[in-house]
Amino acid sequence: MVGIKRKQSASSGTKSSHIKKRKHTSPPAVESSTSSNFEAETDSDPIIESDTTDHSGDGDGVSWPSDQDEDTQDEKEAAAGVQHKSPRQTGPTAAPETANGTSSLSKESHAKQKALAHERKAAKPNADGIARSKKLWERLRRKSHVPLDERKKLVAELFDIITGHVKDFVLKHDSVRVVQTAIKYANRDQRKMIAKELKGEFRNLAESRYAKFLLGKLLVHGDKEIRDLIVPEFYGHVCRLIKHPETSWILDDVYRGAATSQQKDYLLREWFGAEFAIFKSEGEENPTSVLESILAQNPEKRKPVMHALHDLINQLIQKKTTGFTMLHDAMRQYMLNINPGSEEMTEFIELLKGDEEGDLLKNLAFTSSGAGVVSMALAHGNAKDRKMIVRAYKNLFSQLAHDEHGHQIILAAYDVIDDTVLTSKSILPELVGKSADPDETQTEALTTAVNHKFARIPFLYLFANRRDSFMDVTERRLLDTVHRIRTETSKKDPASRRKELIARMSPPLLSLIANNAATLVQSSFGCQFMMEVLPGAGSNRAPALKAVVALVHSESSEVQEALKTPAAGRLFKTLVQGGPYDTQHQRIKIAEPALGFHNLFFEALQGNDQVLDWATSDNSFVIVGLLEAEGFENQEKLRKILRKAKQRLEEAAGQRPKVSPAETGRKKVKGKGENKGVRLLLQNIV
Repeated sequence: MVGIKRKQSASSGTKSSHIKKRKHTSPPAVESSTSSNFEAETDSDPIIESDTTDHSGDGDGVSWPSDQDEDTQDEKEAAAGVQHKSPRQTGPTAAPETANGTSSLSKESHAKQKALAHERKAAKPNADGIARSKKLWERLRRKSHVPLDERKKLVAELFDIITGHVKDFVLKHDSVRVVQTAIKYANRDQRKMIAKELKGEFRNLAESRYAKFLLGKLLVHGDKEIRDLIVPEFYGHVCRLIKHPETSWILDDVYRGAATSQQKDYLLREWFGAEFAIFKSEGEENPTSVLESILAQNPEKRKPVMHALHDLINQLIQKKTTGFTMLHDAMRQYMLNINPGSEEMTEFIELLKGDEEGDLLKNLAFTSSGAGVVSMALAHGNAKDRKMIVRAYKNLFSQLAHDEHGHQIILAAYDVIDDTVLTSKSILPELVGKSADPDETQTEALTTAVNHKFARIPFLYLFANRRDSFMDVTERRLLDTVHRIRTETSKKDPASRRKELIARMSPPLLSLIANNAATLVQSSFGCQFMMEVLPGAGSNRAPALKAVVALVHSESSEVQEALKTPAAGRLFKTLVQGGPYDTQHQRIKIAEPALGFHNLFFEALQGNDQVLDWATSDNSFVIVGLLEAEGFENQEKLRKILRKAKQRLEEAAGQRPKVSPAETGRKKVKGKGENKGVRLLLQNIV
């Protein structure tokens, strides 16, 4: 560049001895700082280099030209009218500084360049406003350093500047940040003002590298009116914008987080072909995005619609942009309308498996529609397809288990993979560990998992009698679909498959209960986990059952408080009855082999007083279940204890808390109500 001083390299060994080495001086710090600030303020102007820029000394890895080369270059530049500052020399051979004013002219030239750049900048539209707004933004963005009153004044001044000129600000990378900050601290009316000024430009903003973030700010901080201004501007352009490198992400954010159900339908319909981007179907006031309904009304459109949908899906997969929720919804609509066993189904499953890096399957696992697509692919695929899909999630099954949607893939794999050895080797070790007797780290991980809202489901699913106690309607519908498909694609009996998986999963879970019953009983999820696992685990349950019984006489106050909770009551009632209650057949489903917990529990109750404490507590139904338990050897002994304490039971059955209105602050105090469990006991001991 012009004006850069070059320094002779130490490696130049061919120089004559009479050539003197040039010595450089560092430029003034103020000048360098000024130049840096000026460069930071300019955006489209060319970078202005200082004539006094120096370089580091020898040994910096740069091969510098010789003095002779410099002289030649200087002569050429002098002929072109370029002036340089003469280098200073020190020592006895240093030449005196010339009085021709070279140094001062260089500085004057640099000052003229700066002045010219400022003039060009000032000539731009709204130059003063943009410059002032950037000063305000520098202050506002440091939120913790600006008092509230000062911030309000700065925001008011900022809106005075940008009002009426928002479009001039939003397409520049630096000034668009000013508008984002204005939206952040604006009130509702001010945000609406910005949105209305930008009406008609939102699609262009979404295509901008920087302005797309402003669109996100408006959606996050805006209201329904602003949302309804923004979303319709994408109608008719979805298929193009979803492939755009800048717009695709903001479009998917709009679809996933801001759009209403009806707006989502409008956006998703455009994947079905060009006519759906322009026209509504005849007789449809609120067009649907359910492809099955569209094809039922227009069966002749099936081929072009499915072709257009598959083509767009394939384009995005080939571009490796597979994280879009809109893409996953479209894939689900496509898969639900493919005929099972058809060539289309085979090609679609191959498309899922064709991603060598596995990013497609991994991204699908963490959305509702994506998890449904993978689950149905497992159900429709053959043994080889299932093995390839499972392999894609290697070392990710624990993460899937903790995800709201990902755990559904694990449940589908349980239900459709006939090779239970594959499931036991590929999936279960990542969930329960490789050892039947978990170590400290594994125990901690399992304890965390069984108390997690979603991670506990893959443990409970195989053992549970009632799925609706821990699964929502959407999950149950998906699994019902999987079960319907597997009747044609799986050969193994579902009961045999489930039994084999339980045999592999039971040992580490029983070991967890045996070693950590006191911890598990203190949470409702932990109690439910023990209630489902113990009756269904099969053999080798004795240590775990003894650990649960031992809780009765635990000295821990936390455990004793936990035993009074409804969750603990349901746990002990299920165990003393011998199994869970089967709502379908209206009876107790006795575990095989029998638990025998009723006898262990009665023996653990130390004396008549402890029996009566349980009988008159909120968990009195535990004693009711004990009295009615099949195979309980001490029923008559228990009845005698209860008959002797009939008066105490009668008092507990109709007990009302005595609380004064002054203590509660209410005019009327509602009593605790009768203890229905105690009333049943009184009926059974007559």
